[in-house]
Order: sequence, then structure tokens, then C-alpha cells
Amino acid sequence: MSGYNTGYDRGVVLRGLRLLGRSIRDEPATFAVGALGSVLFAVMTVASAYVIGAVVGDVAVPAIEAGRVPAGALALGGAAILGVSVLKIVGILGRRLGAGAMQYRLQARYRRAVTQRYLDLPMSWHQRHPTGTLLSNANNDVESAFMPIAPFPFAVGTVTMLVTAIVALLVTDWVLALVGVAVFPTVFVINVVYSRRSAPLQAAAQRLRGEVAAVAHESFDGALVVKTAGREAAETARFAVVSDQLRDASIAAGRIRGLFDPLMDALPNVGTLAVLVVGSVRLAAGDLTVPQLVSAAFLFSVLAFPVRAIGWVLGDLPRAVAGADRVDGVLAAEGEMAHGTAELPGTGAVELEFDRVRFGYGDGADVLTDVSFTVPAGRTVALVGATGAGKSTLTQLAARLVDPADGTVRLAGRDVRDLSAAALASTVALVPQVPFVFDDTVHGNVALDRPGVGADDAAAALRLAQADRFVAALPDSADTPVGERGASLSGGQRQRVTLARGLAGRPRLLILDDATSAVDPRVEQAILAGLRTTGTDTTVLVVAYRRATIALADEVVYLVDGRVAARGPHRELLATVPGYAELVTAYEDAGDEMAEEVAG
Repeated sequence: MSGYNTGYDRGVVLRGLRLLGRSIRDEPATFAVGALGSVLFAVMTVASAYVIGAVVGDVAVPAIEAGRVPAGALALGGAAILGVSVLKIVGILGRRLGAGAMQYRLQARYRRAVTQRYLDLPMSWHQRHPTGTLLSNANNDVESAFMPIAPFPFAVGTVTMLVTAIVALLVTDWVLALVGVAVFPTVFVINVVYSRRSAPLQAAAQRLRGEVAAVAHESFDGALVVKTAGREAAETARFAVVSDQLRDASIAAGRIRGLFDPLMDALPNVGTLAVLVVGSVRLAAGDLTVPQLVSAAFLFSVLAFPVRAIGWVLGDLPRAVAGADRVDGVLAAEGEMAHGTAELPGTGAVELEFDRVRFGYGDGADVLTDVSFTVPAGRTVALVGATGAGKSTLTQLAARLVDPADGTVRLAGRDVRDLSAAALASTVALVPQVPFVFDDTVHGNVALDRPGVGADDAAAALRLAQADRFVAALPDSADTPVGERGASLSGGQRQRVTLARGLAGRPRLLILDDATSAVDPRVEQAILAGLRTTGTDTTVLVVAYRRATIALADEVVYLVDGRVAARGPHRELLATVPGYAELVTAYEDAGDEMAEEVAG
């Protein structure tokens, strides 16, 4: 078990109880329904002990001795048992409905909270956390955190049963009460031992569930690479390592739980047996009557309910605490990108300005250093540079997916950090290098249910993105489902759909991060030419590689190692900057070779 030690806090029970207290504060009404139903069930269970004792002692035994059954007494006894049973049913319904509603409402509440926190956190935070782990936080961890809620109202209600039963035992016979009460210290000792051994195993298992989800998600997401590179065996082995670790941790935790549950179930039965033995001796001595012994034995047998209910809650606490810790870790994560309240007045293209910008990822070296240039409103500027020069980072800064360490990024003269989230979303559209297509129709992917983006806007955007012809050829045109990640579309088609998505919102700044790399060069030129002729109200910042694409730009910014090495018209840079000319020529030669390979 030491192999799974996760620095377990021995106060897991107290932390678990605080988690339950937080749950009550979050859902007081549903908890009240479940607890009141459980209290009613508990009271009626204790009452049934006296009813059954009275029926046995005052009706059944005299009837056996007299050889006849009084009809009135039998009817009265039956009515009493029926009435208690009906009230117990009402209590069970209230308990289960309240507990179920409480559990599912809490899970929904915290899943929404975790998801909202994901949306608030910046891209830099997401880049440090695997997608599978994030999915596990929002699903498995939330579910585990509120697993004890199902038996919790029952356990709270059965405290009433416990107190009532002990008082009733004391009233019936104090000796039998002492025999019964002696069981409860054993219950808590067993639970302390169980919690100390189980909690680190549960925490390790909860962490490993996230790792399994992360590896699985990565393998499924990269299925194309796995298949084409023949990595099936390696990926299977990689998944087997973490899944085997999860299996071992879960089995170890299950082994401890497997010892705990039978002990918790056996204790009330041992107590009942002790009560019967002691009670029989006292009955023979004349210190007890038959109805008292029957009632006492039944009372102690019903104590199995509260003991089991409390055991269920306590048994689930270690895993709940582990899940809640991981959920709270997400909710408390720092790095939220706060937005301002400023809006951008007017309509039409906006000016984009980088003013002495410096940026680096995490604790690594700077990717951009003292970058300054302006993209005038309504103009097209191409970013050109070798791999790693900082082109994609500039596009992320322009869309405010990240903030600079130093310097300022401005839109229409306003610091982007002062703008509201709505102002940014309505002003800027980023079309990334790797297109993402939802499992929806073409129209759904382009419109995204955005206000003001109707069918005509989506159709116009598809035409401008040179996607209207292939969309028209689909079985249901723009209403055709495209599958997960656009599985039914080619790479170029996916890029054109995502480009149309960016255009449909009529952005004032359009950022293209090599967004047409999978498109035929002639189609790419048609798209960019269309943007120049019909997109006069749009400023365009484009990461470009092809010479024909670069030539369409009004100006080129040439980046070398995160710095602006040169800027100006394409022809001028070709003639005056050897490094730029060499790079563009290399890109063109590589493109020609690729075209020849495709043609061959």
C-alpha cells in the first residue's frame, strides 16, 4: 500500500464531514426533504418494534394459550401494523427522492462550475493540463465527490432512529441497553482504521482515473498518427501501464472496503445475538416479559439500519474527499484572464498595434522580444518567418488568448486588456492553423447559433471561403452532418468551413494562422483576393508561406527569432533582405516539390 501513498491527511473524516456540510448549504431544501423522510422512516421503524412486540405478546401468545384468536384484537393489531407500514413507505419515498435530487443537483452544479472555470482560465493554463485529466475532473471527480450524498440523508435521519432506539432500550431494560450500546465504540474504531488505510488508495485511484482518461483521449485523438505510424502496439502498451496501475490501486482499495463492509454488517447481528442470550437469561429469572424481550431484540436488530447507513457514508468519504480535492483544485486555479468593460465604438475595420511586446511560455525563454508594428485599418499584413519565429504567438496575442509579459497590444487604440469579452468576440475572429469542426451540420459549424448570424450570412461566408460548391454537392447541402471533427470532410474542406465560420460574424479584424495551408493554391488565392475586394471593412493579419499568398498582402512583417527583422512590401523585402528572399524561395521550392509528388 505504501506504493500508493499520496501524502494522506489523517483528518479525512473531518474533511469529509466539512464536504457534507458544504453540500447541505448548497442544497438545503432537497436535503430537508430527504432527512425528514428518513426521520419519519426511523420513527416508524422504532414504533413497529413496539407494535410487533404488542401483537406477539398481547395477541399471538394469548391466542396460542387459549386456542382461539380474538377477531377484534387481530383487526386492531393488523391495522396498527398496516398504518406503520404506510408511514414507513412515505418516509422511504421522501428519503430517496430527496437524496437523489440532492446528489444529482450537486453534481450538475459542480460540473457547470468546473466547466465555467475552464472557460475562464487562459490558454496557458490549459496547455499545462491534459484534456483527459480535465474531462476526469468534470466527470469522475465530481461524481466521486458527491457519492456519499445518496446515503447521507438516510444516515442523518437514522441518527433519530439510533437515539430513539437506545432510549427505548433503556426504558425496556437497562441491562440490554448496555449490551447494545457496547457495540458502537467498535464501529468507530473500525471506521478510523478503515479511513486511514483506504484514503491514500482512493486518492491514488482518483488520480490514476485522470491519467487513464488522458492517455485514452490522446490515443483516440491521434488515431490517424497511431494507425499510419503502426503505433497500435506501443499505444496499447502505454495504456496498459496506467490502466494496470489503476487496477492495482482500485483492487487494493476494494480489498480494504471488502473487509470493512462485512464487519459493519456483522456488528449489529452480533449485538442482536448478545441481546437474545442475555435477555433469555433475564427472562428465565423473571426480570423480563416476553413482549419486552421481543421488543428489545427487534429494536436492536433495527439498529443495523443506522449502523449500515453511517457505514455507507463513512466508507465513501475517502474517495469523496479525493474527488473534491481535485475539483476544488480546478475551481481555485489561478491565472484567470480578467476582461475590462470597454467597448469599441463605430463599425468597420480596426487598427491593430503591437507596442514593444515581449512574451514567453511559462518559465521558458522569451518567444517574442520587443516586437512593435502596426496593421492599419482595412489593410492586409502577412507574417513571415521560419518555424519558431513567433508568428502563431502573435496571432494568439492579437486575439487575446494570452497576454504579453511586457508591452501592449491595442485595437483601435485601446489596450485589449481593457475591452470586454463581448467586444473582443464581436471584433476579432481567429482562424487557427489546425481546423476544428464540431459534430454538427455545415450550417451549424458556420453559424454557431450566434445572434445575428442567419442562413444568408452563413451562405455568404461559405461563398467567400470558396466552400459553396463542395457544400452544394453534399447530400443535404449546408444541412449535412459532417461527423466528429468533420470526419466526412477533407482537410481543405475543413479549413474552408472554419474560415467561413470566422467570416460569418463579420469581424473587424480577421486573423488567419496559416488557415489555408491544406487548400489548393488557386483556391487560396481566390479566397484572399475575395477578402481584399469584398472585405474592405476588415483588417487582416495572415501567417503566410506561399509566395502568391504573401504577394497579396499590403505589407509583410519578417520575423527572426521572435524579433521584427524587416517590414515592408513583399517585392521590396525580396530585393533588400537576403534572409527573407531565401526563406520565401525555400517555401516555394518545397511547395513545388509537394505539388509534383501529388501530380505524380
